[in-house]
Amino acid sequence: MKIIKLTGKIELLSGLHIGGGDDTMKIGGINNGVIKDINTDKPYIPGSSLKGKMRSLLEWNCRLVGYGDGSPFNSTILNKIPEPDKKNAKILLKLFGDKEGEFGITRISVGDCKLIDEGLITSEAKYENVINRQTGTAEHPRQIERVPAGVKFDLDIRVKVLEENEEDDLKKMVEDGLNLIKEDYLGGNGSRGYGRVKFIDKKWSE
Repeated sequence: MKIIKLTGKIELLSGLHIGGGDDTMKIGGINNGVIKDINTDKPYIPGSSLKGKMRSLLEWNCRLVGYGDGSPFNSTILNKIPEPDKKNAKILLKLFGDKEGEFGITRISVGDCKLIDEGLITSEAKYENVINRQTGTAEHPRQIERVPAGVKFDLDIRVKVLEENEEDDLKKMVEDGLNLIKEDYLGGNGSRGYGRVKFIDKKWSE
């Protein structure tokens, strides 16, 4: 076995919101804050958010959505997949793991993406509201915290390679997942333009 590593940077092209799960709100304050490192009070991108978004988009891209009951794709429904799509389905299960055990535990480890401190402002409050369809006026204003465009985070992804002939397939699946995120969005409120990102300075190493 060997472990390969993909490093690089995530650059925000629009404001990013990944919620911190803090229900406390001060009067006149932000309704929905971003997740922050408890020691530095700086925002970060949880590895689980990046990994989950990759897997979700890859299942759509590999045409695997709709065969199960809404849960992540697994090997129990592999026999339902048309033959041309089975190769990618198996690579996905190797990479992200298979709860039924046929393809073993997950091979991919996505680290929390730490803020790269370049002296930029790392928090902004964006006002949002609901438009009354009859009057055309704004109602229920609220503030949502975002990490502004231009801020960068470290990228650190590691993949276990068990067989020599599978390395290229696993690398391609990871790269495809990141490209899909670039074309879609990361975090919440993507339909409102949040979470546009690009991945730069990517490099594979052992």
